[in-house]
Amino acid sequence: MASGTTGRDDAAPARTGRRESPEERADRRWVDLLQEVRVAQTGSQILFGFLLSVVFMPRFTELGDFDRGLFVVTVVLGALATGALTAPVSYHRLFAGRRRKPQLVDAAARLVAIGLVLLALTVGAALLLLLRVATGSAAAAWIAGAVMAWFAACWLLLPVLQLRRHNGPAHRPPAG
Repeated sequence: MASGTTGRDDAAPARTGRRESPEERADRRWVDLLQEVRVAQTGSQILFGFLLSVVFMPRFTELGDFDRGLFVVTVVLGALATGALTAPVSYHRLFAGRRRKPQLVDAAARLVAIGLVLLALTVGAALLLLLRVATGSAAAAWIAGAVMAWFAACWLLLPVLQLRRHNGPAHRPPAG
């Protein structure tokens, strides 16, 4: 065997730790992704629906310019999050029957990641607005910032630390 070779046929698909074909792997990843989306999608839709109703509340007219602007930003973020988190349904309809499931899963996963960021921003902005209206305190921004830091820790930092702890920093899962 020549130096630098792995001893396996370079044309063979990389092993993923399971004995599954690329199609089976794409099917499994799609089902996993759908389960993840169901949680985030429901939360984003409930929050967005609530935000849509706020403008019709009597107290809304008492909001100052900053809080009205913050409300608009929050609603737009909620709409964007809902759009990104429901996009896999549209992708699936357009990709169905075209034998492109791996591409479907990759594109949908990117949209879900974007949707989660938008959802976190929506929650942060909604919390800031709520705390400003409820307390009128400058501490509202600090509390909302602390909650956003918590989201970043739970959704990003802790999973990355867990991966590094169990796999080492140099380990990467197989591409695709």
